[in-house]
Amino acid sequence: MSKESEWWTSPTESEDGRLIMVTGRRDISRFISNPRFHIRVEISWIYDDSPDGGMPSDDISAIMEQATDSLNEVLDKDPVAVMTGIYTGAGRRDWVFYTLSTNIFTKKLNQALSELPLLPLQIYAENDPRWAEYAEMKEISEIS
Repeated sequence: MSKESEWWTSPTESEDGRLIMVTGRRDISRFISNPRFHIRVEISWIYDDSPDGGMPSDDISAIMEQATDSLNEVLDKDPVAVMTGIYTGAGRRDWVFYTLSTNIFTKKLNQALSELPLLPLQIYAENDPRWAEYAEMKEISEIS
């Protein structure tokens, strides 16, 4: 991830008590204050979790980090979306973004992931003009 000081990481638990590492971004006030960034996109990767608590294997983790870095690199060059959070654990990784257009975001997603193997991703989008998911993620970090 770019510029480590822009991110924080905090542990939390899944509903069944397994560890989930929550990583959130700090430097997003310019996106929150822009009413055009009202669409939340969540990209999920469900993986076979390791027997030691639901974290990805080293091989899967390495590809996930490549995807994270590529997504941040593409969006840093053309900020049509911002990655605000990453949840990893309990057999899944979720990347959370806020964007101004799902069409443009999809093009940037494909561009960012074009050099990686085909990934088992699920994508969900909804309007979130109040940035409720981001506020909840920040609350998790304050509790933990």
